[in-house]
Amino acid sequence: MNAKPTVSAPPEALEAAILDLARQRGSEKTICPSEVARHLGGPHPDGWGPLMVPVRRVAVRLAHEGKIVIYRKGKPVDPDDFKGVYRLGAPREE
Repeated sequence: MNAKPTVSAPPEALEAAILDLARQRGSEKTICPSEVARHLGGPHPDGWGPLMVPVRRVAVRLAHEGKIVIYRKGKPVDPDDFKGVYRLGAPREE
C-alpha cells in the first residue's frame, strides 16, 4: 500500500510561523501563505500543500485578533469575506 503520509501542524506552530515571518518581513511588506506552509512543511508540495487550508484558518483568527492583516490586491480585506489569492502582513503603523 502506498499511502501518503498525513502532514499536519498544530495551530500554535502555524500561528508562531505566521507572526514570525510577518514580523521579519516588516509592516510595509507582506508574506504569501505558502511561505508559512513551506516554512513548516518543507519545499515539496506534498509537505506544504496540505497546510494551506490550516494556514488560512489560523490567519483568519489572527486577523480577528488584530495580530495580522489579510490583504488582497494590496488592500486589507474582511477576514470573513475574501476569495482567491491573498497575502498576510503585520498591522501597519499609522
